[in-house]
Amino acid sequence: MPVRAQLKGAIEFAISFGELTAGDALPSVREMAKLAGVAPMTVTQVYSELKAEGLVEARKGAGTFITDSSQARAAQHSDIDTLHREIDQAIDKALELGISAADFSTIVKTRVDYRQRIGPRAHFVMAGLFPDATNSYCRLLGEQLGSRVLVEGTTLDALRHDPQARAFAASSDCVVTFTNRHKELKQLMPSARIVTIRFIPSETTRMQLASLMPTARLLVLSQFPDFLPSFRSAVRRFASHVTNVTAINFDDPMVADHLKVCDAVVYATGTEKTAEMARPGTFMFEYRHIPDPADVDRVLKPLLTHTA
Repeated sequence: MPVRAQLKGAIEFAISFGELTAGDALPSVREMAKLAGVAPMTVTQVYSELKAEGLVEARKGAGTFITDSSQARAAQHSDIDTLHREIDQAIDKALELGISAADFSTIVKTRVDYRQRIGPRAHFVMAGLFPDATNSYCRLLGEQLGSRVLVEGTTLDALRHDPQARAFAASSDCVVTFTNRHKELKQLMPSARIVTIRFIPSETTRMQLASLMPTARLLVLSQFPDFLPSFRSAVRRFASHVTNVTAINFDDPMVADHLKVCDAVVYATGTEKTAEMARPGTFMFEYRHIPDPADVDRVLKPLLTHTA
């Protein structure tokens, strides 16, 4: 670290911890240069920077003094020692979790930034798979949770590859996601509170499934192989009157053949490009989910009491 930055940091530290209080005089430029073992020009630059930040003031003919800044006043607060201990505990916890000092500083800064931005509201982050669907989940969660909560979205892909996205999510009061993504997110963000809820078919999706003709040849396109069985089961539940149902993953070699003969396609989010390969006139719609209102009431709303 440059000498100038070290000297400036030492003075800021002394102000923050109450070692230097409002009205205290700093050594003259020459005296400080001798004490710190630096050039007088370096001290002059440091004093100028501190003055620009409102931490010190120059009094003509008298010298440089500590101002009555918010930083100096905070150091004199009766509970400041308690706050310092709590900060130390947070640092110890971060180190225990294997979080580096740089990452912890980023988390704290992100936390402060969003608290200033949203005020006293709780902050939830919805971690989804696709941006459009995730934004929809955020809107619905916001409607169900009310004005006491700010719900913002991110994707699992962003959390995997973007450290800033991880810091942003980890600084929230909780990260909401799907049950089968809990383990991965906990590995990505060990310090974050990860909460899972169920997602159910939207009313529009249920109505579209119910409106299918019983004789329709229905093709179900899944995005992920492990989702295919539950996807097929859910479609059959709401379209039990349709007997000719084929469920297949969107990248299966036989997809093109099935698209040539089907009458209707219900596709998972992310497979719309494949669905568009169907014959002209084929009835198709996206299988959209919504956060389960029962889980929102049971799992998420009680958290508001602890984050208020």
